[in-house]
Amino acid sequence: MKNIYLCLFLFASTTAKLYAQAAYAPYNRDYYHLIERYEIIKGTNNSEFHTSFKPYRRDQIITLINQYANDSLRLIQSASDQFNSNYILNDSWEQSLENTNSSKKPIWKNFYRRPADFYHYHDDYFDIHINPVLYLSAGKELGHDDFRFRNTRGIELRGSIDKKIGFYTYLTTTQTIFPSWVRDYALANGAVPGEGFWKEYGNEGYGYFSAMGHISFDVSKHIQAQFGHDRNFVGEGYRSMILSDFSNPYVFFKLNTKIWKFNLTNLWSQMTADVIYNRQRPTDGRYPQKWFSHHRLGINIGKRLNIGVFESVMANQFDWNYLNPVIFYRWVEHQLGTPDKVMLGFDGKWNFTPGMQLYGQFALDEFVFNEFFGIDGKNSSRNKHAIQLGYKYINVLKISNLDLQLEYNQARPYTYQEKFEYQAFNNYRTPLAHPLGANFRELIGILRYQPLPKIFVNVTGIYQSYGTDPDDQTNYGGDLLKNRLVTNTGMGLFGHTIGQGISNKVLMGNVNVSYMLRHNLFLDFGQTLRRKTAQNLDSPEIQSFSQLGIRLNIVRQEFNY
Repeated sequence: MKNIYLCLFLFASTTAKLYAQAAYAPYNRDYYHLIERYEIIKGTNNSEFHTSFKPYRRDQIITLINQYANDSLRLIQSASDQFNSNYILNDSWEQSLENTNSSKKPIWKNFYRRPADFYHYHDDYFDIHINPVLYLSAGKELGHDDFRFRNTRGIELRGSIDKKIGFYTYLTTTQTIFPSWVRDYALANGAVPGEGFWKEYGNEGYGYFSAMGHISFDVSKHIQAQFGHDRNFVGEGYRSMILSDFSNPYVFFKLNTKIWKFNLTNLWSQMTADVIYNRQRPTDGRYPQKWFSHHRLGINIGKRLNIGVFESVMANQFDWNYLNPVIFYRWVEHQLGTPDKVMLGFDGKWNFTPGMQLYGQFALDEFVFNEFFGIDGKNSSRNKHAIQLGYKYINVLKISNLDLQLEYNQARPYTYQEKFEYQAFNNYRTPLAHPLGANFRELIGILRYQPLPKIFVNVTGIYQSYGTDPDDQTNYGGDLLKNRLVTNTGMGLFGHTIGQGISNKVLMGNVNVSYMLRHNLFLDFGQTLRRKTAQNLDSPEIQSFSQLGIRLNIVRQEFNY
């Protein structure tokens, strides 16, 4: 990588005063919702960090939860709220020793001395936490004889050295047979969502090895650094139209600078490029690489509003110009002869009243003024942008721990695509933003309920309308693995609308009930119904999938695409 990450790491580490440090908590929608809902209940932005760039650091999470627990407004009231607060505090107990509990009955005196850790060692110089990772699930899909299942085993390890360097590593191996629509997605893209590389397992299954890891430290009181392999997520939504966690982990270096009401996040990464039209599993050999740079400047306006502006660059070759953390990327790209893909836009959230939040995103891929604002040109293929609008309502109708989320997403045709090879907005053949790529509209409704402290109910409904291509030689703008130069639609520059091509409509609903048997050990039941209609189908495709599972120290798997 031309020693770029080594240079960045050495620069940051040699200039660091190395303040107290902790690892980052892996991004988990269920877990992070428990953290963020208290900010919405209070109705003001928290003082510890901006929530629009995930994941969060464990010491900051604990500081925030302690603030909310001691808040004069009594934000943590119900039995489920108190359970969640204790659960989060115990999950990173080394950051808050006075507010956490030791296990009443350790195993053989050395194991599970704390509820969250199979084994730990903690003193003033070295801190380590070791946990097993397990995901066993089995399910039945209507119309298929074989069971769908997942068998994941592994280990998770985190800690700190001298209270200055935080570290985290995660290793698992998995054998699985997906529901039919997930398998179809993997076959169409040549990659397993969230994992990338795979090997065949039996006739229908996939096997893959997963690894994530990072180190983190403070460069100064206001500047934090992180280097590792992981995913990042931008925004407040269930989806992100800017940068999501859907693709597999990638190597990155991140700087986070928080001063007063401002928060500047710089992300530089190397990603795996895509061989156009080759949807099969790659053979041995080095895959082509591409280079991604992203920065977001966020500001808290008053106590309730946060606005962030961002720029992203995807380049098919490394260029030193994009390492400048305070430069306007579009200007740099112009100076280089506009060879790279630049996206820009903004995101925001508004806690407009205690218990309710509005959020949204706008990502602009290409802009021609007359076509963007002109009536005649509004359906130009160069009007490439994506929009998200969302709403959260915590404690609906004053029912404790009943939370509602509504979200609308859309992306115009050809958004995230590029005319040059290896510059599309994806990583290892899977989108960096929305699973559908582009050329779609989507509505999402999520109801989360915690009737008892250890029972978590999640009901999700999704409606999608999108367009697909009839063959590999036609490009209606939804498939990010295709080059912008490939069109063959006969439409020309204008007349491009969302959903063009072969019309597809998907209606999906799922219910998941989880019971926490002990800390981070969950028993899951899930039921999914999915109905797809398309112009090239004689009759609707209807899928019904039921599953039971047990998982330990791992994120609940979802198939909502």
